[in-house]
Amino acid sequence: MIRYDEVRIRYPRATRDAVAGVSFEAARGAITAVVGPNGSGKSTLIRALIGRMPVMAGRISIDGAPTASLRAEEIARRVAVVTQREELAFPLMVDEYVGLGRFPHLGMWHAAGERDRNAVDQSITAAGVDHLRDRRIDALSGGEWQRVRLARALAQGGDALVLDEPTAFLDVGHEMAVFELLHRVARDGHAVLLVSHQLNLVARFADHMVLLHRGSVAAAGTAADVMRVDVLSPVYEWPLVVTHDPAVGAPALVPLRQSQPRSP
Repeated sequence: MIRYDEVRIRYPRATRDAVAGVSFEAARGAITAVVGPNGSGKSTLIRALIGRMPVMAGRISIDGAPTASLRAEEIARRVAVVTQREELAFPLMVDEYVGLGRFPHLGMWHAAGERDRNAVDQSITAAGVDHLRDRRIDALSGGEWQRVRLARALAQGGDALVLDEPTAFLDVGHEMAVFELLHRVARDGHAVLLVSHQLNLVARFADHMVLLHRGSVAAAGTAADVMRVDVLSPVYEWPLVVTHDPAVGAPALVPLRQSQPRSP
């Protein structure tokens, strides 16, 4: 569905590539998670997918079609994206904001129809924000705003959902609810590609993990392939152990405290 082939990206005036020859695929029916330390290139991959960063070399494609050959509205009809940051100029009502997800299917001068209204209603319910629909978005907490943004992406539809830190600002219960929702979206046949710092949560839900380090792929595969001490410790430059989640048996990372010097 979404494929990165030897993609290289460098920011202006930077001395090294932010992304250095990264290749992987986010398939339909699966959750693909890109993880790694700050500055490893995770969010840059999302910006390049939606055309906010130029690709110096390699190719990003959607169903075999290079994104460079697709118009922005064509990408938006196929892929819904929740970026890490978003600022709106006008304080819309929540249901109005979620309705913006239908814009790629409507164009500039077409009014929303029953199908669009149903998509908005279903997305608001799926994201668990029914109680917020009559609120203004500038009156939402950080966690509420994040879930409303997810509802907008669900309303947009398409074959893929791409998210950059989808559980930022969320408490434990809402983190789990979001990942359970993404699991259902993937099992319905969509490709779900997400960037996250939450390795333990990702390990419970992701079908495929891609670990980035300094712009390159340090490891890729199942959670068991990636969540290993010999793989993670040099990437995060911190002592850690990997155990297993007692609830589901998934690998779980436990960072260790550094030894404290003894007082004389």
